[in-house]
Amino acid sequence: MSVWLAILAGAFITYLTKLSGYAVPARWLNNPRMTRVAGAITVALLSALTVMNTFASGSALVLDARLAALAVAALALWARLPFLLVVVLGAVSAGAVRWWG
Repeated sequence: MSVWLAILAGAFITYLTKLSGYAVPARWLNNPRMTRVAGAITVALLSALTVMNTFASGSALVLDARLAALAVAALALWARLPFLLVVVLGAVSAGAVRWWG
């Protein structure tokens, strides 16, 4: 299978998945439980992505400047700082850790 064929197949499957969402009855989507589940799935996926990008390098577990950046960003979020400042503090802390050691 060529790369372009795989890309087109993936795009087609994605389109069909999105199109199938219109077949879901509206009463299912208006259910408060569905709203809670959708919110929880979003948070869980974002958390998993963050953990994988922080601790994984290929198939190895690593502890490097990304961990310091995540810790500083988490503290900044806990302190309710503006999101742009959270990103800048995380980037600066990662840069400082890489420069220092």
